[in-house]
Amino acid sequence: MIKAAIIEDQEILRKSLKIVIENISDIKIVGTAENGEEAIALCERENLDVLLMDIQMPVMDGVRATDEIKKRWPHIKVIILTTFQDVTHVLNALNAGAEGYILKAVDPEYLVQGIKMVYHGGSLIPQQLAKEVFGQIQSSNNSQSEQHSDQDHNSMNHPYDLNHQEIKVLKCLTQGLSNKDISEKMFLSMGTVKNYVSTIYSKLNVKNRSSAIIKAMEESLIEDKKP
Repeated sequence: MIKAAIIEDQEILRKSLKIVIENISDIKIVGTAENGEEAIALCERENLDVLLMDIQMPVMDGVRATDEIKKRWPHIKVIILTTFQDVTHVLNALNAGAEGYILKAVDPEYLVQGIKMVYHGGSLIPQQLAKEVFGQIQSSNNSQSEQHSDQDHNSMNHPYDLNHQEIKVLKCLTQGLSNKDISEKMFLSMGTVKNYVSTIYSKLNVKNRSSAIIKAMEESLIEDKKP
């Protein structure tokens, strides 16, 4: 059974999420909190698997809380609860170690699926929301690319020294595929996929899937290129 907690400053949302999640799944909501400090205290008391974390809260916001929690309890998975108005803050939370993010108004069934996906090692980064988060970054990158076209052309041929297979695996990660899914899609053994993923983390200087996906999106590492 997955043990989760809800960190959200709006009481009605905390209560409704708890009721809905427990009514349609076997996920157990073992606690709730209304700010980041309470979230840390909850992690000290309970053996948690997953946190649903709001971003904008009083006392301590979700980004600071995520950073502290991932440092002290790296095994606890963090899913950021956000609105379209908050998406500009999501990047900081993901860089702090969060495994993904999801809209507060999402269909409850999708939320449950997302919790289970993250619990089993996946990343939760909805493509539509990702466009909102990274659209401005992409525009900035494109402007810089035009100013330094020759230099960028050479660097983008082999970004971070990633080879063709590693780029294909990275693209699979951004699509939310698990190691098993990648293994089946690319006709590789699980061990080979794990090796590719570890190498990608090392070359990108990141610690987890979410950070790898963020860097791939920020720097357009997975754009299809002509051979």
